Amino acid sequence: MIGAELDAAGLTDPRLRLAYQRCRDLNARHGKTYYLATKLLTRAQRPAVHALYGFARWADDICDTAPPGPQVAARLGALAEGLFTGLRAGRSDDPILAAVVDTAGRYRIGPGLFAAFMDSMRMDLEVTGYPDRAALDRYVHGSAEVIGLQVLPVLGTVGPPGEAAPYAAALGKAFQLTNFLRDVAEDLDRGRVYLPADELAAFGVDRDRLAWCRAQQRTDPRVRAALAAQHAVTRAIYRYARDGIALLHPVSRPCVSTALVLYSEILDRIEDAGFAVFARRARVGQLRRAQVAVPALARARWARRGQRAAMAGAGSTG
Repeated sequence: MIGAELDAAGLTDPRLRLAYQRCRDLNARHGKTYYLATKLLTRAQRPAVHALYGFARWADDICDTAPPGPQVAARLGALAEGLFTGLRAGRSDDPILAAVVDTAGRYRIGPGLFAAFMDSMRMDLEVTGYPDRAALDRYVHGSAEVIGLQVLPVLGTVGPPGEAAPYAAALGKAFQLTNFLRDVAEDLDRGRVYLPADELAAFGVDRDRLAWCRAQQRTDPRVRAALAAQHAVTRAIYRYARDGIALLHPVSRPCVSTALVLYSEILDRIEDAGFAVFARRARVGQLRRAQVAVPALARARWARRGQRAAMAGAGSTG
């Protein structure tokens, strides 16, 4: 299957093919929902998405190494240096970065998006909390919004890409905020809180209160109310991002729609469990993923047939 994807993308260099394979493995291992959604893209699109998400996962794994001391900072710095050296040269000999650099060149993804991403990754080594929404938004722009913007040229649009860009960024943000709610306990274990401190304080919640909930594996009423407010903010961002799907190329809409539905349903699981995020990790099960993905696959195949018919028609009239 991976060979067919690489062939469809026109990737013949054995070195590049291996790099894309490694990125695909990273995506498959760490991002089950994202990986499932990429199956709904055309074969030619998949390697680039795997490269971008695989790279992001790789950098995130470095930042999550405990404790985040000088060695971790050095590893992240080496990754950034290798990436930007490759972007300037237009190629890389690194067994993973080769695919990322190749994707950036093919789809004209500017280095500024990668720079913003690496800035946020460095914040993870230094920042353990965010005083307000503006501070958190600065982090989320680099850690999530730019991923949506990187992927946008791979997905394609029916109009000017700039019209779809705000929605692509918003969807990346919604995914990230969902992670913050789902992973409150794990993030606390790493000494981090990705919820605006002033918004928590409005409900009488601080880091100590969150730590108590983690230790007791229960969600007290004040924390539940605070998390519900964060939940509502994230829901609103999903609603906004959903409007951007119609701006994507038809062959890409089933993929993005599936990712949006499945990831937003993590919020359903959190709410249904009474925001018991300190006792269990909210998940969308395999059966539900299949229920959403199977009809989306039919829509994806229909869109691809339409694309092929349109191309054939254009060729015959040319």
